[in-house]
Order: sequence, then C-alpha cells, then structure tokens
Amino acid sequence: MIEFRCDNCRTEYPPDTLACPACGALVHSATLKQLAATADAAIANGNLAVARAAWTDMLPLLPSNTQQHTAILRRVADVTPQIDAGGVAPTREQKSIWSRVAGGAAATALLLVGKLKFLLLGLTKASTFVSMFAFFGVYWSVYGWPLALGLVVSIYIHEMGHVAMLRRLGIEAGAPLFIPGMGAFVLLKQHIKDPLIDAKIGLAGPVWGLGAAIAALAVYAVTGGRIWLAIAELTGFINLFNLIPVWQLDGSRGMHVLSRAQRWTLVAIIFIAIAMTEQRLLFLVGAVAVWRAFQNEAGPGDNRVLATFAALVLALAWLARGVG
Repeated sequence: MIEFRCDNCRTEYPPDTLACPACGALVHSATLKQLAATADAAIANGNLAVARAAWTDMLPLLPSNTQQHTAILRRVADVTPQIDAGGVAPTREQKSIWSRVAGGAAATALLLVGKLKFLLLGLTKASTFVSMFAFFGVYWSVYGWPLALGLVVSIYIHEMGHVAMLRRLGIEAGAPLFIPGMGAFVLLKQHIKDPLIDAKIGLAGPVWGLGAAIAALAVYAVTGGRIWLAIAELTGFINLFNLIPVWQLDGSRGMHVLSRAQRWTLVAIIFIAIAMTEQRLLFLVGAVAVWRAFQNEAGPGDNRVLATFAALVLALAWLARGVG
C-alpha cells in the first residue's frame, strides 16, 4: 500500500490531500513553484495567455479556502479581459482601414463560431441533455413546441454564460441541469469567496441571456415571425427576473461587490428604467435593491460590475416591456 507523507513533518495524509493537515505545507509545492516560474517568465515576455494557462493549472493544486487560491483566481480574472481585447484590437500603425475592417470581421466570425462550438459542447453531457429534454416536454404541453423550444434554448444559453466565465477563471463546475417549473442551474465544485469574481460569474448568465434575446429579436426583424418576438420578450423577462438581488439569483451575486454609493446609483438607474419601459417587474427588482442598499454590509465597489448591472437592467427591461 502506498503511503503519502508530508515532506516537511512526515505526517501521513490521504492521497487527495492538497495541504498537510498537521503543518499546512502544500503537497504540490514543487509543481506550484514551477508553474509560478512559468507564469512569471510569460508575464516578462508579454505572453498573457501562457501566464493565464499556468495560473489555471495551479488552481486545482491549491486548497480553495486559502489566500493563494484567491490570489491566483484574481490574477486569472485580471488578465482575461486583456487577453480578449488583445486578439481583436489592431492598431492604426499596423494596418490600413480596410485590413482593420477585414480583421475585425474575421475575429467576430471566429468568436461566433467558437461560441457556437462551446454551446454545442455543453449538449454532450447526458445530464444536461436529458434534463433539458424533460424541461422542454413539460413546457411544450403548456405553450406549444415553438415557444417551449425558444424558452429552453434561451435558458441554456444563460447557463452556459456562467459556465464560460467559470472556465475563463479556472473554476471547476458541473454541467447545466434543468428543473421543470424552476429553471436551470450550474453546480459549483468550490466556494467562491471573492465578491468581484462571484459578481463576474453571476452577471455572465444575464449577459449571455441578453445576447440570446437580441438574436431572437434580430430574427423577428428579418422574418416578421411573431414567435421570435415572443421568445425575445420572454427571454428578456426571465433574465431580468434573475437580476433581483436576493437569495442565489444572479442579481444578488452582482450586488454583493457593490459599495453603498454604487448600490444607490443602481437603485436610481432601476427607477429610471421603470419610467422608460413601464416594466412592472422592475418594481420588485428596485424594492429589493433598496433593501440591499440599506444593509450594513457593503462590498468594496467595482465600476465595471455597476456598469454591466445597469446596462442589463435597461436593456432587459426594454426587451421585456411586452411581458408582465
């Protein structure tokens, strides 16, 4: 029988242990040092993608409740926008206007193909496909198959938005599971303590859901098919409901990182959206947001999360103005 002992204090531990239970020494310290050196060298050479890959490889080797794990998660979250922007932002000195247009179009096409491939990949999970089909069957009997199909696809895209962000941040999670009458969820395999990372994960679902609603609206504009307008409005309504900042809904995760001043700013934007769209669901979103703004606990604040939250409220309320 193979024994696993700490190199530091010789304490025996189970094979799946990440840190010695006696002295706290990291079991994979040698591998972690190599990966850290790889990331440092990549940063020095300006290769953020390699650095992110090294940091992502470090996450499963670190206990999720440690400061090191949180710090590496933050590094991955910080470099991801820079990597995404670097692949689609050619400079004027490098390219003519026509090559910039062509490059932008090619990058957009590749991005869409990549997103489609990622969405189809999620359907290879038996648990997702079976629960999704059961969900579709229930709503088919109530609304008919076109609206039921549009509903299940839009919810699936919303959940895959969470999965995509989790993958970008190097966080393990299960495949989306559908529950008729309730919706769907993605089960995280570790607890997220950083409020900014949690907010990014939470709001990624409504962002992708907004994209699904806009796509359905675009099809309606081209074809004139009223079912597409209904799918767009219903998708907007469902994602707006998810922005209620309570319990485990996405809005609560987004609100958690906002400072007190930012929470009141969001409240003001919600009531502006009510005046603009007359969407009654916003009264519930706004009432809970006021309650959260009065609470003593407040986050460190993040302007990007505030801007994303506000844009989602305005856009989704506009899309859902025909529902409710």
